[in-house]
Amino acid sequence: MQTKISTKGQVVLPGPIRRRLGLQAGDPLDAKVEGERIILTPHKRRLKKARIVIDPVSGIPAVTLGPGAPVLTSKEVEDILSDFP
Repeated sequence: MQTKISTKGQVVLPGPIRRRLGLQAGDPLDAKVEGERIILTPHKRRLKKARIVIDPVSGIPAVTLGPGAPVLTSKEVEDILSDFP
């Protein structure tokens, strides 16, 4: 994936990367240079406690991490499950 640097020096992380890592606006990142690469590393965040809820549409129990949890697309779920043994 490619992105560009704005005239203000800002870089937008593509949505799929933000969702995969659960990043939101305002989340702190460490930045460092290694050779010719810029490495951005998210600060470790406290893990959210998962809980079981009843889906309001289907009535089926589902696991949730609550508001602010990363949202996965169907394709991302498919990719994750394809690696599952």
